Parts: sequence; C-alpha cells; structure tokens
Amino acid sequence: CGTDGAMREVLSWLAVEFWLSLTPEMETGNSFIKCVCSVFVFPFSLPEMPWCSPIKVKHGYANCRTPQGEYYKNVLGTRCDIRCQKGYELHGPQQLICQSNKRWSGKVLCKQIRCPTLSMPTNGGFKCIDGAYFNSRCEYYCSPGYQLKGDRTVTCMDNKVWSGRPASCVGKVLNPHTTIPCPSPELLIFSYWTNPNLISEHPVYFISFFSVILKGPSPGSHFSEGDHKIQYTVYDRAENKGTCKFLVKVRVRRCGKLNAPENGYIKCTGDGDNYGVTCEFSCIGGYELQGSPARVCQYNLGWSGTEPTCTPMNINVAVRTAAALLDQFYEKRRLLIVSTPTAANFFYRLQLGMLQQCGLDLRHVTVIELVGVFPAQIGRIGVKEQMLKAVQKPISEFFRLLLRIPHYNFSVVVMDKHGMDKERYSFPPTPAQLFALIDTFPLRKEEMKLQAETGQSCT
Repeated sequence: CGTDGAMREVLSWLAVEFWLSLTPEMETGNSFIKCVCSVFVFPFSLPEMPWCSPIKVKHGYANCRTPQGEYYKNVLGTRCDIRCQKGYELHGPQQLICQSNKRWSGKVLCKQIRCPTLSMPTNGGFKCIDGAYFNSRCEYYCSPGYQLKGDRTVTCMDNKVWSGRPASCVGKVLNPHTTIPCPSPELLIFSYWTNPNLISEHPVYFISFFSVILKGPSPGSHFSEGDHKIQYTVYDRAENKGTCKFLVKVRVRRCGKLNAPENGYIKCTGDGDNYGVTCEFSCIGGYELQGSPARVCQYNLGWSGTEPTCTPMNINVAVRTAAALLDQFYEKRRLLIVSTPTAANFFYRLQLGMLQQCGLDLRHVTVIELVGVFPAQIGRIGVKEQMLKAVQKPISEFFRLLLRIPHYNFSVVVMDKHGMDKERYSFPPTPAQLFALIDTFPLRKEEMKLQAETGQSCT
C-alpha cells in the first residue's frame, strides 16, 4: 500500500490478505480511509512432494532430473530420459516430462528386439537357439545331395539384422555320363529326380520310338506334406509295356501341439507345432504367468523353455510404501481407485452398486477402496471373486498423497497397466463409461482379440 491509500497490484505466488479500516481523525474533524496490509506467506504448492505417478520401465530405466534438485524424482517439471536394456528397443518418446495435469508427457515401452523371419532354403532348412529374438543363433543345413552356399551360422544382432549372408542349397554337379536308375521306394523329402532310363530288349527300336506316360507330379515340382505316388509307363513300337513307380514322402518336423494354460491364452505362428514356430502365452485377468512366456519348436522336435502355468495373483498388502504396492500391478492389472471421506457417502454407495465384476475381470481391473480420513481411514483391495484385503492405514494415506487424491471429496481414478493416470471422476461413472474408456487402452485391443477367440464374455 502507498501513502495515498491506493493498493498496489501484487503479482506473486504468495497469498496476500488485506484489511480496510475507517479511522476518525480528531484534529481535522474529517475521516479518511487508512489502508492496512497484512501479508502471510505460504507456498502455493509443495515442489518437493510427488506430483506424477512413479515411472517404471520394464527391461529399461529412467534417468530423471528435477527442476531444483528435489528429493522425489516425479515432481512437477521433472524430465526423465528413457533407456532400454541391451536386446530391447524403445517404443515411445526418449524423454518424458511431468506436466501440470499430473501426467507424464507420453508412454514408453521396451520391447525385445526381433529380427525378420529367415527364409527356409530350398532343399534344406535351419535350426535356431531362440527363434528370431536378439542374440539367437541359427544354423543352416542341406538335404542329402545338396551343398550349402553362404554362411552356415547367422546371429540376430541389436540392429534387427541377421549377421552373415543368406544361405542356399545347390545341387551337386553330376558326371553327364552318369546313369541314374528309377528312384528307390524309400526316397524321402526329395522333390526332384532324373527321369528313368528307357531300355528295349529289341535293339532295332531306337529311343525315339518310345512312348512315355507320367502319372503324378513331374520332377522339380513342389510337394506338400504327405505321400505322393509317381508312376512312369513306357511303350515301344512292339507294344511292349514297362512300369516304374515310387513314392515321394514329405514329412514336416513337428514338436506336437501345445495347449493354452488353464486360465490363460496361447498364440502361435505357422501351423502351431512345426519346426521354427514360436508360441507365446498370457493369462486372463487376476492370474500371473509362471514359466516361459514363449516357446520355440526346435530341430530336435522338442519345445524350448518350460511349460507355463497361470496362478492366482497374490497381492502383498504388508508393504511399507504406496509405490511398492503399485509395483505389484505393473503390466498385470489396471486399477480403479474409489476414494470417499465416509462409507455413508451417497456417491460411494452408488458407485459400489453400479460396479459389474464380470466386466472388470474381463478387462483386468482391480478395485481399490480408500474410505475415511486420517486417522480413521481404511483401504481395501478387491481381488479375484470379490475377496477383499485390508491395506495398512499409513499406506492408505500415502496412496492419496502419491496420487493427489482429495481427502474430503468423492473421487474415482482410473490407471492403466503401466501405472499411468488415465482419467479422474468427481462423480460415479457408469459401467458403460468405464468400459468404453478402458477398451481404448493400448493393450486392450490384443486382449479383446484373444478373448473373442476363446469365447470369453460376460453373459
């Protein structure tokens, strides 16, 4: 305030409180307005407290820099550089920024590097240690009668390119005077042969007088899996008849069909069990995968890795921090957090009545309830079959602080499998609103495809 009583405009992040008082002046008999200013300073926000949800990068790491060197690495304005482990590649921006809306500026994911599928050489094949994934080594081989041309062994490198040159199988050069008899009935796999020799018992008839009839595919044809009958019939001018027949047997190396684990899915390339295919496994909501997430059919007709199983997800509520509790859901479950100041709150009771457990399970959603205010608050986590686990009071309070959830108002927070805060409601959202939102999440499209193939739905 100035001496003339005018108020100066204060542009600052500080809060200022003003009083105006009317003071009588006895000497002049007049009254004037005296401007009295009282200033109370408190921070508009707490820059040292968490603002965005913690960043977790599976198969990678985040190197974060805060604006003023705060203790927490997720305050407003924090910049995090994202890097992936060797053998993985980054999908998303290389840097994330904690924004004023309490969300990071993008989404990131580290995926295992995979090279293009190798082409199977004609009259040969290859066998790999770990399919087409990073650092997998593949060795080429040729069928009997053929020679390998190119590099015998190639390796999938971190630039998603195979080392060495593609291999091929070329036929051995035969002496032009070599006579090849009619192929043996025991012949396997070969799709090329030399036509049989034609010899007449009557030397007066020359080879140009022979008539040959072929029944079946000709030499050099492509044969599918199974047995193929080839028959040659020859006639000379005296109408003498000769027959030569054999089978071409094509056998595909197969490891045997794999089945989806109970309460899980399976997705395979190729025919599902032939040499070189990869089968990937996943579990339905509420279950965790134990064992190998992917298995490859190997040359020895065995599957790589161990048989996977889907076990019920076990939530450990006896943790010390809210972040440790959230880590258990990373890439496994989505969260629907319902916060209310009291169990008698109308919105809270209405929201619980509207929840559809089947639709939530189908979308891998776990419900967390935060009820009451400090020091009488409680937390509960809904797991499979609507069983509830109690969350310790300090963790329940830290949960609200970490996610910036108001204590004295009803609130609903929706988080995806990567711990991203996707949407907030100050009123009870309907099941249709929640399910329409969740069905737009990145991983949901693949889940819906698998559920449709296995007939999972809410009836």
